[in-house]
Amino acid sequence: MSQATLAPPPAIPAFRRLAALAPFDARADIALRDAARRARRIPIRQELLSEGKPVMDPQILLSGWAARTRILPDGRRQIMGLLLPGDLIGHCYQPEPLATSTIVALTDLEICPAPSAEDFPSLSCAYGISHALDESFLLAQITRLGRMNAYERLADLFLELLERLSMAGLTSEGAFDHPLTQELVADVTGLTPVHVNRVVKTMRQDGEVLWATGYLVLTAPGALASRIGWAPFRVSLSMPQRQ
Repeated sequence: MSQATLAPPPAIPAFRRLAALAPFDARADIALRDAARRARRIPIRQELLSEGKPVMDPQILLSGWAARTRILPDGRRQIMGLLLPGDLIGHCYQPEPLATSTIVALTDLEICPAPSAEDFPSLSCAYGISHALDESFLLAQITRLGRMNAYERLADLFLELLERLSMAGLTSEGAFDHPLTQELVADVTGLTPVHVNRVVKTMRQDGEVLWATGYLVLTAPGALASRIGWAPFRVSLSMPQRQ
């Protein structure tokens, strides 16, 4: 693909995130914008996929936040990962796929069909890197739950969210909008809401975060990353280096 055929940076944040993974050509850009015109709304708390049920056609999350969850028989919930604008939903390589987890809307969402990589080959690289990042995020979550203390779990999660949202252009100087509650963070990090509250209080006192309803600021993300040994996600040599 020659440089002359590349599409300009997309205006829609979700597509900006895909373009940050791998550039795509003008035909793919047109296909994505056409898909966005066929977007549909999903209300908060509605399931997009149900564990063990057939997977719908691949979709792109245009706006809003969703969660990949599992519910235990006694009602306890574990969130395995958060889905953000630009993430793919139901993008599978196996035939007749079944959902391995339940995906539920944490906010009102907009989703649109994901144009086929077979029809638009320049999207293949972006989709492939997105798929690899999903695996990388899951490995990070396993490490977070298995080996990190409470402070490290929250710091690691916040840094991940900052990086992922920045790829869609949804951050500003370490700050981003979010739908997080302490109960939700507890379900992601495997802590109790009381423990999350204590850690957030410590992070505030240390001057590392400013947390208001719907808004989070990491005051010095580089220093926080150094403190816990966090590094940006990179799953392909073709991905741009991020600090």
